Amino acid sequence: MRKKILILGATGFIGRNVAEYFAGMQDVEVCGTYYKSAPLEHPQIQMIQADLRSSAEVDNAIKGMDVVIQAAAVTSGAKDIVTNPVVHIADNAVMNSLIFRSAFDHATAHVVFFSCSVLYHSSDTPLRETDFDANREMYPSYFGGAWNKVYFEKMCEFYARLGRNKYTVLRHSNIYGPYDKYDLDKSHVFGATVTKVMTAKEGDKIRVWGTGDEERDLLYASDLTRCVDLAISKQEKPFALYNAGYGRSISVKDLVSKIIELSGKELVSEHDLSKPSIRTKVCLDCTKAKEELGWAPRVSLDDGIRKTLAWYKENMLAKGRQL
Repeated sequence: MRKKILILGATGFIGRNVAEYFAGMQDVEVCGTYYKSAPLEHPQIQMIQADLRSSAEVDNAIKGMDVVIQAAAVTSGAKDIVTNPVVHIADNAVMNSLIFRSAFDHATAHVVFFSCSVLYHSSDTPLRETDFDANREMYPSYFGGAWNKVYFEKMCEFYARLGRNKYTVLRHSNIYGPYDKYDLDKSHVFGATVTKVMTAKEGDKIRVWGTGDEERDLLYASDLTRCVDLAISKQEKPFALYNAGYGRSISVKDLVSKIIELSGKELVSEHDLSKPSIRTKVCLDCTKAKEELGWAPRVSLDDGIRKTLAWYKENMLAKGRQL
């Protein structure tokens, strides 16, 4: 019998990458939810329209599924994180609460939840899962979103302890690649920089928010989807939490320079010190995922940037659109 996998938020960045990954397999039946976005047009993905803030619609989507991958979220970029942080809290809290309860009620075999490295404190060394310290103050701009993630990590553990479902939490670093947000008002630093570089003319200046000294761990989307697959197939315990990152960080200013270089354009970067930046340094130690799942990233940062620039050129510039 084919395993039924549901990707909640299948039209979003991570959700779409995950949905297309599993749609290429012969032994699974893939379903995905969408809400206001247009449904995916993929012959191997059955799309279900659902408002995940509605208990009835969540139940309708989850009933009969073997695996639920929770990739639905309200997200945005640094602008909202700094100036309007409440946009990440209420709807995400409602969605996750209903999804976890429904998965329990319907005895879904396995639930995968995407957490985030946003809950880690700044560090000069790679951080393991056990390095998270709940007694330390969160970075102010991340306070609400980070504690939201911590709470639902614990809810995954809570439901797993009840003995009906298996739960995986993936604390992933900054993901980039196909289907990322490239709208400058909503994108993160990678997507925003790609858009600026790819739409710039020779000799233009690329504006960087703040000093650019903050450092980020960047993981290509296909490496994350492979980690999901391995967790589903290899996780033995009812609950497991894994870091999923590249394992090295790069400063924003160096990232901008690298994207410009690999684009082949002659551009200059300039810093807008009036704009907000989040001055932290985080990279992840993924030893646990390697030891228990056999997972490690395969796509180097340079190769990932090249792949993303090629995808952007073919799918965004050629069609004159932004995600």
